[in-house]
Amino acid sequence: MDSRRRRQALSRRYPPRSAERCLKATARGRRSRPRWPQNGGVSTAARVLVIEDAEAIGAAVHAALRDAGYQVLLRPDGRELEADIARFRPDLVVLDVMLPGRDGFALLEVVRRSSGAGVLMLTARDGVSDRLRGLDGGADDYLVKPFVLAELVARVTAVLRRLGRTPSTVQIGDLVVDADSGVVVRGQAQIDLTATELRLLRYLAAQRGRVVGKTQILTAVWGYEDYDPNLVEVHVSALRRKLEEHGPRLLHTVRGLGYVLRAGES
Repeated sequence: MDSRRRRQALSRRYPPRSAERCLKATARGRRSRPRWPQNGGVSTAARVLVIEDAEAIGAAVHAALRDAGYQVLLRPDGRELEADIARFRPDLVVLDVMLPGRDGFALLEVVRRSSGAGVLMLTARDGVSDRLRGLDGGADDYLVKPFVLAELVARVTAVLRRLGRTPSTVQIGDLVVDADSGVVVRGQAQIDLTATELRLLRYLAAQRGRVVGKTQILTAVWGYEDYDPNLVEVHVSALRRKLEEHGPRLLHTVRGLGYVLRAGES
């Protein structure tokens, strides 16, 4: 999916129903390669397996979850689900209902039988009976297409928190960020942040030790990337000032690459 289409996807409801039908027809005609995490799956980040046969939708979901800090494995169908569960050990499965071969409801049974992973189901079917079937079958949440990527990421995070698969509190040096309550403490001082600054800090804390670019931040915090990158600079500067009122620098600029939240000198 090219950059322009991805920008549109992040700022609108995704995917349009008519486009989805075309994408499914294309995806069923060929199987794309699975996208394994580049670090081989060795990370403290939660692991999310995405099974989506529409290539453009899968790519957008993969990118959004990756930019939110998750390890993501993308598959176009569930033919290798049992092997993927054994090898990748997902904490959560994002599962399309309408798939070639075994459909999402059949795959849901496999996940429930062989894994303790959470399940978020995606479907173009808006009927109550389909939603009830998925929830009664053990799905943790259900999202109807078209959807906004930011909502999908929020639902994934919420399910993982309910399952205890992602920590609500993150500590970097003497900075403690409680993602659930929104409380930020450095040393003995509580730091008051705006809603946007808190979203930015939550994202950077989830990516602690990792350099993230302005486009990634725009996508994760604001939900789009086609915007003035100075927006990121302004909020990073404001957040940095508040953090440095109570201790040495934690939010570092990496020239030409982006920003990183970590203890110690840059």
